[in-house]
Amino acid sequence: MTESKAPRAQPAYRTGRIEAFSDGVLAIAITLLILEIGVPAGAGDDLLAALGEQWPSYLAYFVSFATIGAVWFAHTVITEYLEHADSVLVRLNLMLLLVVSFLPFPTKLLAEYVHEPDAERIAATVYGINLLLALVMVSVVWRYAVREHLVSPDLADEDVKTLTKRLTPTLGLYVVMILVGLFLPIAAVVGYLLLALFVLIPFGAIRHRPTQA
Repeated sequence: MTESKAPRAQPAYRTGRIEAFSDGVLAIAITLLILEIGVPAGAGDDLLAALGEQWPSYLAYFVSFATIGAVWFAHTVITEYLEHADSVLVRLNLMLLLVVSFLPFPTKLLAEYVHEPDAERIAATVYGINLLLALVMVSVVWRYAVREHLVSPDLADEDVKTLTKRLTPTLGLYVVMILVGLFLPIAAVVGYLLLALFVLIPFGAIRHRPTQA
């Protein structure tokens, strides 16, 4: 009689390569944002005015920079407390990077069409959805790690709850801003900036894991 085999456990991976690859992708994405800012050829006759006319590009740049910065900060906090990773977490992390690396495109879209009433609503909606998906994926990565016990055993349950709250509270507000963007696109973009800055507030309530000698 053939004995039934127990299901194979997910292989464990060290987090060093995940961190290095993620940092590289996020660094490239955040650098690409500046390439979308420029002035039209022949603007030398009134360069100051031409620079002022690029304010939509500046606004979109700051929002996208702050959002990618918030994702990087949250990702850094997550990986700091990971004991190890499994194959599912690696794939979820890739999905997060997929969403973030797409962000320069809607950033350019918003900067180009912000002066056109109908087009700017579409651009602001696409932009907001991309921002929302980025933060959703951050939350998904963390919650999966907690559920599968991939976080360090040194992290107290209270700190796990605090981290979970800090990684998810603005998601509903992003949905609200997407709806606002259908009527007031610029107001929604400013709201996205404020939400990204909120995420960048330090995780002061989280105790750092003691460094091993």
